Order: sequence, then structure tokens, then C-alpha cells
Amino acid sequence: MSRPAVIFDLDGTLIDSVPAIHTVTNQVLSEQGFAPVTLMQVRGFVGRGVAHLVACVMQEAGLPPEGPLFDDLQARFIERYAIEVEGNTPYPNVLAALEALRDDGHKLGVCTNKPMEPTRATLAHVGLLDFFEVIVAGDTLAVRKPDPEPLHHAIALIGGGPVVYVGDSEIDAETAAAAEQPFLLFTEGYRKTPVHELPHDAVFSDFAMLPGLVSHYKSG
Repeated sequence: MSRPAVIFDLDGTLIDSVPAIHTVTNQVLSEQGFAPVTLMQVRGFVGRGVAHLVACVMQEAGLPPEGPLFDDLQARFIERYAIEVEGNTPYPNVLAALEALRDDGHKLGVCTNKPMEPTRATLAHVGLLDFFEVIVAGDTLAVRKPDPEPLHHAIALIGGGPVVYVGDSEIDAETAAAAEQPFLLFTEGYRKTPVHELPHDAVFSDFAMLPGLVSHYKSG
């Protein structure tokens, strides 16, 4: 019986990272003399990568989201993200779910829009890094999710299909649909759209449910 690989989004799926991102964002803004942003503002900016986050922050400050200042802020954000890892917290039962999936013979990977350096630093900080054979980050390719190519690349690196993709957001749902892969939607992340409006194969609110959902994709 073959077991599909399971590829995960990171922020809002495996970990609640908004508190950490909020702290880093305001550290960088303070260094530049800009006003802080709120936790809820940052929550709305997360999901499309650092460039999108920086652009949103600059727009909130009344600044054009381009040019040398944008480049400087983006570099500072990435540098800080790899250092300031406090505030990143795995969702309940993530560790047990990953252990169960690994023990059952599933290969595990990550496909995220977060840059590679902070991705690896965050996963190491929360004790999850060693679970994943493959990590495709926001700076691995020239494109990011919802373009399907990062997920296709992760699938190729992990050895090909079958695959199940697990995420929490509109971006993840769009990515899975574009890549034509089964999508399991975690409902407790950063999604803004009602569940019934997003394409998905199954939903779950607790990672304790995930191994059982994945087991349905085993084939002889």
C-alpha cells in the first residue's frame, strides 16, 4: 500500500507565527522611525511572502511600496526573522500528527512563501525541522504561491506523487487547485474566506484529525 507524501504550508498551518512577525515588523519600523502596526494588521498581511508584507506596511505608512527604502526594509525583515524566533508556536497536536505520519511511512515536506533562512530558523526553534525531507521556500524559485510551480517543485524533490497538500488560507487553496493536488484545509489559521467558498477535499480544526484524513489517500 503506497502512502502519499504530505506537504504543508507553514505560517497559519503548522505554526501560529503572527505574534513573532508582529514583533519583528515593529522592530524594523521603529528602527526606521515609523509608527507601529497592530497585530490584526500584520495578520492580514501574512501569506504572500515578505515582499507583500513590506509593501503593505509601507502603504500603511503612506510610503510608495518600491525603491531603495523597500529593498532596505525587506532585507532587514528577512535578517530579523532569522534571529527573532520567539513567539512562533506550533498549533496543538502538530508534533504528534507529524510523528504519526512519519511513523506510518509518509514523506513530509514544507512549501511556504516565507524565505528559506527564517523558515529553517523557525522550524528549528519549534523543534519541527527534522521532520521534513523537503523545504521549498518563498525565495527558492522566481515565483511564489499561488503559482503552482513551488508545489510542483516540492513534489518533484520529494520523489513525485501521490501527494496531499495541507494549508490554511486562500493562497493555499488556490495553489492546490492550480497544481491539481488534493487539499486539506486547516480551519484555525489565517483564512479570511468562509470554508464553503474555498476549494478543498477535507477540513480539520485539530491536527489530531490529520493522520486519519491522510489515511484515506492510501492506495494499493
